[in-house]
Amino acid sequence: MTALAVVGHVEWVDFLVAPRLPAPGEILHADSAHEAPAGGGAMAAYAMASLTGGCAFYCALGEDPRAGRTAALLTEAGIDVRGAVHRGREQRRVITFLTSGDGERTITVLGPRLVPHGDDALDWDALRRVDGVFLTAGDAGAARAARGARVLAATPRAREAIIQAGIAVDVLVGSRDDLGEAMDDELLAAARPRYVVQTEGAEGGAWRAADGTAGRWDAVAPACAPVDAYGCGDAFAAALTAGLAAGRSIDAACALGARVGARLLCERAPAVGDLSPLW
Repeated sequence: MTALAVVGHVEWVDFLVAPRLPAPGEILHADSAHEAPAGGGAMAAYAMASLTGGCAFYCALGEDPRAGRTAALLTEAGIDVRGAVHRGREQRRVITFLTSGDGERTITVLGPRLVPHGDDALDWDALRRVDGVFLTAGDAGAARAARGARVLAATPRAREAIIQAGIAVDVLVGSRDDLGEAMDDELLAAARPRYVVQTEGAEGGAWRAADGTAGRWDAVAPACAPVDAYGCGDAFAAALTAGLAAGRSIDAACALGARVGARLLCERAPAVGDLSPLW
């Protein structure tokens, strides 16, 4: 079995399902509401565990009831939670609109992000025995620990940690159209990625390698009317990481990510469904 992990963040998310976003000054009635631990790191961990049967999740947790529920629900989902409690901090909260009209997600963040630190009392040395890690957030120490894995993929959102840690990554993966995932020259020079992978939504996506080779993949049509797009990019990155860690080619790993991302479009976030048949 391929040993996999996510190093990153988790947030307590209040999801509001509505036909559209409210207009300024309007009172809009939501169709439904639910809450759960989510965020980029958690969504990657959900997908990785469902796809391959296991995932260790290195994260930071607050010291409040929501933090306790976060750890419990992630564990119930089959994730090996390795969370460091940051004393005196509350679990970060997020409000996310899931609009049924277009399947989009719109996010409002409350409070600073909690990220794992290299000096947290976690078994960082265990990452040296891991085949693949996806890094979504952390300080420089956490990024260095993540580099202990045989394959390290990272989102550009972990930019500062990557630069400060001075580590090379195997893959930088993000959305071409998301400004928060832009890959600037400083990041590329610091990270020295073997592959740069950019998703392009319904157009599929593209990869390029340090040796000058490049390729594309086609988008996969979902097997249902799309429900919402929350977590699709994180699930793509998790599947890409898992595929490369299992020895698959960059083309095969990107194709796997596309199938996983399409499957998530059929689930109401933060559910990911059973991804194991795709593995």
